[in-house]
Amino acid sequence: MLSLLAATASVADPIQWAELGLTPGIDLGFFTLRWYSLAYLAGIVLGYWHLSRMIKAPGAPMAQRHADDLFFYCTLGIIIGGRIGYATFYEPSLWTSLRFFQLWTGGMSFHGGLVGVLVAIAFVSWRGGLSFIRVADYIAVNVPFGMMFGRLANFVNGELWGRPTDVPWAMVFPGAGPLPRHPSQLYEAALEGALLMAVLLLLFWCTRARYRPGLLVGVFTAGIALGRFTVEFFREPDAQLAEFAAETGLSMGQWLTIPLIALGIAVTAWALMRPPLASGRPAPGAA
Repeated sequence: MLSLLAATASVADPIQWAELGLTPGIDLGFFTLRWYSLAYLAGIVLGYWHLSRMIKAPGAPMAQRHADDLFFYCTLGIIIGGRIGYATFYEPSLWTSLRFFQLWTGGMSFHGGLVGVLVAIAFVSWRGGLSFIRVADYIAVNVPFGMMFGRLANFVNGELWGRPTDVPWAMVFPGAGPLPRHPSQLYEAALEGALLMAVLLLLFWCTRARYRPGLLVGVFTAGIALGRFTVEFFREPDAQLAEFAAETGLSMGQWLTIPLIALGIAVTAWALMRPPLASGRPAPGAA
């Protein structure tokens, strides 16, 4: 991603997205396996694999059977919550159309998916007698995997492009007119995915953050919301919400992230003010 920007920084003419040789998916002849779908699958599977490694480290708040349940219910939460959130905040016409079920065409809301995952965590925690906040900590570390893959898939699909610009790496996207634009999908993949992933992995594996309930989920919430808020300055608002952004001064995505930034900072501060847990506490059901 960064090498693409660096390699094209000296080019006078804007990059033509259509000339990058990208395809919407893998053509199987009778069916096209879309990168968008594969991105969600890759993020969920990689997150599950890493969560399984995390719970083998000392201090885990759950056992493998709980991770298996979370894999199933969080997947449902991402899909159902993400689609409901998109239809509610970004494209209400989907509620009266069969297009609501055409998930392969795109149109998922991060905020809706987040609510869906929180519901899934709450259900699994309640059923298994687990600490909700500690389970949320462990899940939060793995979310950036999916965020990075999802934003890269948006770029490959040539959707959710940025605002017009004259930066050296500006791109002309099909369907976005002749003006070169920010490849804002790559900005999001870097901030909400790669950077946040590095921060959370370092906190989990190189510090004792796992023993401070709420710290990891607080850092995740504030970090991903700040990343989204920042990128929205470079991202073109959804066509149906362009007037809303012009009237309010901020996009719908930015208004939805402001409460998350405040919540993330508050949870992080709360976690740091509390005494850490004793290490080596066995996970419920692990015996």
